[in-house]
Amino acid sequence: MHAPSPPARSIAAYEAVTDHDRLERLATLAETLADARVLHVNSAAHGGGVAELLRSIVPVCNDLGVDTDWRVMDADESFFEVTKSLHNGLQGEGAPLTEEMKATYRTVTERNAAAIDEAYDLVVLHDPQPLGMVPTLAGTMPEATVIWRCHLDPTAPAREHLEFVADYTELVDHAIFSRTVYETAIPVPSSSVVHPSIDPLAAKNRDLDEETVAIESDRLEPISFDAPLVTQVSRFDPWKDQFGTLEAYRRLTDRVPDVQLALVGSMADDDPEGRAIHDEVAAAAADDPDVHVLTDRSDTAVNVLQRRSDVVVQKSLREGFGLVVSEALWKRTPVVGSNVGGIPLQIEDGRNGYVVAPDDVAGVTRRVERLLRDDAHRTDLGQYGRASVRDRFLLPLQLVDCLEVFAEIVTQTA
Repeated sequence: MHAPSPPARSIAAYEAVTDHDRLERLATLAETLADARVLHVNSAAHGGGVAELLRSIVPVCNDLGVDTDWRVMDADESFFEVTKSLHNGLQGEGAPLTEEMKATYRTVTERNAAAIDEAYDLVVLHDPQPLGMVPTLAGTMPEATVIWRCHLDPTAPAREHLEFVADYTELVDHAIFSRTVYETAIPVPSSSVVHPSIDPLAAKNRDLDEETVAIESDRLEPISFDAPLVTQVSRFDPWKDQFGTLEAYRRLTDRVPDVQLALVGSMADDDPEGRAIHDEVAAAAADDPDVHVLTDRSDTAVNVLQRRSDVVVQKSLREGFGLVVSEALWKRTPVVGSNVGGIPLQIEDGRNGYVVAPDDVAGVTRRVERLLRDDAHRTDLGQYGRASVRDRFLLPLQLVDCLEVFAEIVTQTA
């Protein structure tokens, strides 16, 4: 286990983007949790949505006075092959779990759990990777409350993977899901719902001055910001369906001849499929100079792309929540997204973007074309998008929801 070094964050810095009442509520909750120690555990320090959330949540909690640590698992590729199968299986389709894979999972999770040498009151395990720590933690920290934070969409899990994971989820004290519909998909003793959120002060989301935008735009050549640009930002993953987005773009080129497409993603530390999917997408797009497949760009570069794109697409087949939607909306860019996971919670159809069925390539093409052809409509949707994210999907609100769950648990166990 190792401890990442998240950037400094002060709750006072969020005063410009959230209501005063919300900040006061956070201060009250922090008082309730003043004597509690909290540990978050996940499997990657960079490259995934969970890591992004923790890089903001952990320092802000400490600034509020809630003693909060973050540890990342030490594991090799053989372990991540297992957890990728679990991830995919819980979302409906994963590689079969062999006895050797199960043994690898148990060995690595038990070893990492044994490496935690401090006592905590609340231990939050994020996604399937650290879930196998539960039995060991029950012995080393019997007084701790163990919470499983599920960021996936488990509504149609493969039976084999569900049964394996259920052996552990039934042992946790509480679970937190991203949508109400997820609560009944996996057996847990009790659960809550907390919507994820974006950090408006992070490099990927903060407002940028004109000079920074100009410099980063130049670095993104050969993309031209003088021609229509459609962008999808997501990990290179089968569930993100970059191939479907590419097909929608190809249909669009007959109607908007100068349109460009940017497919942008990072390589998560715990995702062994990412490089292979990236290479397949790049090969499929290689014959079109107006398709730009980009990876491992800086957060500021992604910020500029989302900000300067005319339309953002999120054509996921499955999605735990899909915060890239809120990222784009926060920058006043309308989004065309699939009607899966948390995407329809963020997109109000016809108000800040459009939702389509996950297999509706033609629908994506039609909606994107309409937005590209109607500047006023696109601007109106973008303005409402900014306001909708401010009200519902910024970090202070998620913190209120999380700390309310923690405070209730601490009060009940006192």
